[in-house]
This record gives sequence, structure tokens and C-alpha cells, in this order.
Amino acid sequence: MDRKALGALGEKKAVEYLKKRRYRIRETNFRCRAGEIDIVAQDKDYLVFVEVRTRTGSGFGTPEESVNAAKKERLISVALTYLQTHTNLPSLWRFDVVAIEADPEGQISRIELIRNAIS
Repeated sequence: MDRKALGALGEKKAVEYLKKRRYRIRETNFRCRAGEIDIVAQDKDYLVFVEVRTRTGSGFGTPEESVNAAKKERLISVALTYLQTHTNLPSLWRFDVVAIEADPEGQISRIELIRNAIS
């Protein structure tokens, strides 16, 4: 499975996972000049910007460890653009990460939601 297919699979599984936890998916793959946010959802009174990280091995660390300082800065910039360009949004917002581990064939071995992953 190539990297792009793995990423698409991870995002699909993350949407399913979040829906089971009663998140309402507002948008996927929001793009602007600053970058992209994988999933924009709502969890009760919170607008949630979700970064999905999918890995097939731990050679480069866990999926959640791959959200480095530069990635966090880009996510914040994209989120601020989203907040400025959309109306009727909750006043509270946060960043969550969905960490997914899979084997090379795409079988999911772990999926975990990390709330408030970026501050």
C-alpha cells in the first residue's frame, strides 16, 4: 500500500471512529494557502480540528509523535483561516489527533483519539 492510499484509508477510518463517538463531521480535507486540516468536526460545544496520522511501523516513532512543532504551527494557521472564513461556528475550539497504526496491507491494529493534542 503506497503512502497516499494509506493516508486516505487512515482518514476514512478516522471519520468512522469519530462518528461512533458522536462527533459531527463538518468538513474533510479543508485546504487553504497555509495548508490542510484532515477533518473539521464538532464535539458537543467544541469545533474540533482533527489531524489524522497513520503509520505502518514504529521505525520513525508513533503516529502521534509525528506531529512536530512545524506541523503544529501549520495546523494553527489553517485553523485560524477556517475560523475567519466560516460563519455560525462554536466559540470553543480545539485540536485532536487520531493516531492509527496499520500493517503494510492496511489492516488497522490501533486507533486512538488524543483530545487537546495541540495547545
